Amino acid sequence: MNQLAKVSPAKPPAPYIGGKRNLAATLIKRINAVSHKTYVEPFCGMGGVFFRRDHRPPCEVINDYNGEVTNLFRILQRHYGPFMDMMRFMLTNRQDFMRLKMTDPATLTDLERAARFLYLQKNAFGGRLERRAFGVAPETTARFNSLKVGPIVEKLHERLSGVVIENLSYEECIKRYDKPSTLFYLDPPYWGTEGEYGSQLFSKSDFEKIADLLASIRGRFILSLNDCPAIRENFQAFQMEEVNVTYSIAEAKRKTAGELIIWN
Repeated sequence: MNQLAKVSPAKPPAPYIGGKRNLAATLIKRINAVSHKTYVEPFCGMGGVFFRRDHRPPCEVINDYNGEVTNLFRILQRHYGPFMDMMRFMLTNRQDFMRLKMTDPATLTDLERAARFLYLQKNAFGGRLERRAFGVAPETTARFNSLKVGPIVEKLHERLSGVVIENLSYEECIKRYDKPSTLFYLDPPYWGTEGEYGSQLFSKSDFEKIADLLASIRGRFILSLNDCPAIRENFQAFQMEEVNVTYSIAEAKRKTAGELIIWN
């Protein structure tokens, strides 16, 4: 029996490369249709699917190998008030962006790290992690606005209540939470974008490792990736469906791309 309770969707805190805004509704319908007691995202990123869900099971786990991501979510979960006090005085300008980009996060407190990461992601062109560039759109308001960030962060604080936040490799996360009643949603880097998430965090060989690992689990999984011959070959043992998604890449420019939803 599906033990899902209704929950109010929330907006992800910031743009992120590989975000699932255009595919989220399709994925969430599939997630809601699978009976599960534990929901796990081994590649959470900015939670492009997680925060947009409208139902939740008794246990939820979000994981990311990027410590800046998990630190942000832990701060939002546990230290919302002090975090907002810090964000209230941050302004959008290129000088602050470059200063924070050059700052080693290891020299900062967890609160400072979280504020730095969110500020950079809000202002970075395309939500990039590597080779961040200051994003400017002359026809719109500044990307970072503390008055608009506040309500979003408050909603995220509420949504993260009771959620387990892990900073593990995807292998360790899957093995730790694999049970017959577990549903994994996996959103790994797309084929050809492995280096965009940080050096040596993910490589093309990981796609084969993921396929082998998913073939051995007791739980269920849903996986989303870009549609290309290498992905079809790596995951040929599973069911898959092609979905065409339209992306806006610039004003009046739209691009349609093939995506694969893969499941067991």
